Amino acid sequence: MIADFSLNALAQVLNAEFAGKQAVPVSRRVCTDTRKVEPGDLFLALKGPRFDAHDYVGDAVGKGAVAAVVDHSVDPEVPQLVVADTLKALGMLGGYNRQAFPGLLFAVTGSSGKTTVKEMLASMLATLGETLATRGNLNNEIGVPLTLLELEPRHQYAVIELGASGLGEIAYTTALAKPKVAILTNAQGAHLEGFGSLENIVRAKSEIYEGLTASGVGVVNLDDPHADFWLKKLNDLGKEAVTFGVDNPAADLNVRNARIGARGSWGGDLNYRGETQALSLAVLGRHNLANAAAAAAAWVAAGLPLEGAVAGLEAFRAVPGRLCPHILNQGALLIDDSYNANPGAVKAAIDVLMDQPGPHTLLLGDMAELGDEAAQLHAEVGQYAGAAGVERLLTTGVLSQQAAIAAAEQGSEAKHFARFEDLLSELEQLDLTAGTLLAKGSRSAGMERAVKALVTGE
Repeated sequence: MIADFSLNALAQVLNAEFAGKQAVPVSRRVCTDTRKVEPGDLFLALKGPRFDAHDYVGDAVGKGAVAAVVDHSVDPEVPQLVVADTLKALGMLGGYNRQAFPGLLFAVTGSSGKTTVKEMLASMLATLGETLATRGNLNNEIGVPLTLLELEPRHQYAVIELGASGLGEIAYTTALAKPKVAILTNAQGAHLEGFGSLENIVRAKSEIYEGLTASGVGVVNLDDPHADFWLKKLNDLGKEAVTFGVDNPAADLNVRNARIGARGSWGGDLNYRGETQALSLAVLGRHNLANAAAAAAAWVAAGLPLEGAVAGLEAFRAVPGRLCPHILNQGALLIDDSYNANPGAVKAAIDVLMDQPGPHTLLLGDMAELGDEAAQLHAEVGQYAGAAGVERLLTTGVLSQQAAIAAAEQGSEAKHFARFEDLLSELEQLDLTAGTLLAKGSRSAGMERAVKALVTGE
């Protein structure tokens, strides 16, 4: 923490009333999970559909919490700050700590690529100084303030990922984060549930620009068909824009001469307003050139030199579950892209698969949160795989069967397994002495289990 977290100071920030034991301790950090409470913590009691953390305030104090933020008094022996809404209080505390942060803060959102861009940018900034980056998927109305509360005096840079499941959510979290640079990677028909349409996704992602600081800069993907909408929004907000693209000379930062290297890694020439630097990535996939361009555009938008961006990008390595390569004991290459999936990301991953030696095997689980078009979108992915030349498609789940049917119509060998255990049994029968496999699916599909089985034999 950076800000003053004495109970007196927090009472003013939250417009809270004191209850319980009258003490004025200074908390060490804010915690919302009794399983993770440490001595000196301020415990904040959240509520959910199936839980109420107010029931566990005593447990938190027993583990060393010095006080609690609650929406009603729960224990006369515990110092408490009583507020109207503990979730809103969490956001206020995150924003309060962010206001005390004098460093450079970046925020990133998008339908796909946002986590990779976050990790790329964090890797780049780490070459300059202490950098805080969002851990895992802490990118919602709970995760963003918790991440902001991790800011400490030692940090010079921060990269905050913003996700959403509906309109207004990013507007809320970007207002807390107040980025100097806001990056929007793209908008695709991913996770339509909660949005209702692609148009609403485009609008929701653009909310990230609303939280920019007075001198903030918005980074826009000029290759995205919605770029004009986002550029107009930035203009209406009175904010500067820096655009990026791949083989797009109209972009401020453009990756020219894209070329594939050894084992499917890509490179090119980064050009920013006349200055050019050669770039060779160590990660798989042509689409990672776009991710690298987004990170580099954010870098230069913050006034940092292009040369430093290249050094950081070339040092970046794949994030587990994100096109992470494994050489199996038998000799085949396995690409673990099991972290999550949407139609655009699956197609990009198939392109990566086809850059590798064959035969090519795609292990596909269901893509979640696609709304009424889910079956059709799965079929389109299967058709894409078959047309690309994927020799074997093994699917598991419910909706992914549509992908298997469509791939078979394109000439692929396709099998569907309603039970995940049957897929694992099929994997045991595969010839893994050569070729490349790709594991892909939404988090709920649990395709990392297939990766573990192939890598460890368990």
